[in-house]
Amino acid sequence: MVTVTDLSTEGAQAPLVLVVEDYPDAREMYCEYLRFSGFRVAGARNGEEALEKAFTLLPDVVLMDLALPLMDGWEATRRLKSDRRTADILVVALTGHALAGHAEGARRAGCDAFVTKPCLPDDLVDEIRRLLDLRQAQPSSASPSSTSATPVSSRPPRGGGSSGPKSSAMVAKPSAFNLI
Repeated sequence: MVTVTDLSTEGAQAPLVLVVEDYPDAREMYCEYLRFSGFRVAGARNGEEALEKAFTLLPDVVLMDLALPLMDGWEATRRLKSDRRTADILVVALTGHALAGHAEGARRAGCDAFVTKPCLPDDLVDEIRRLLDLRQAQPSSASPSSTSATPVSSRPPRGGGSSGPKSSAMVAKPSAFNLI
């Protein structure tokens, strides 16, 4: 049975975000803030539930914790990206592991972006919207991670940084967002 946290919204066209997080308080906080920010939201507690809901709901974005019970986020992402029904869903890895190797592993698993916890809620919303905007600007058959021309970039922390060229280094830092 698929239980939806909340799919109601004023606009039926609002993007649907599936939040996959095993800690109930964190999952609820992400769901509430995304709902507040205008997204439709569903939640999942583990990788198996994430797959079930992704196949049923076909969300626009999956916000995927990588350390999950039953099936981890790495494997759930690989399965989503290897299935033609869900291969084009944007997957944002959300993890407390800020090592550069984790970002590369997430990219290899099929994640479209890597976000380290803790992060500011507004920055997470901005990252989801940025990926959705990138998706809309690209040809329909290409996802941000599947195009060879997509540069690796680091988003400067909110309220700081320059508007100049993005760094090409894959360095995961708290509150840093990386397109992978």
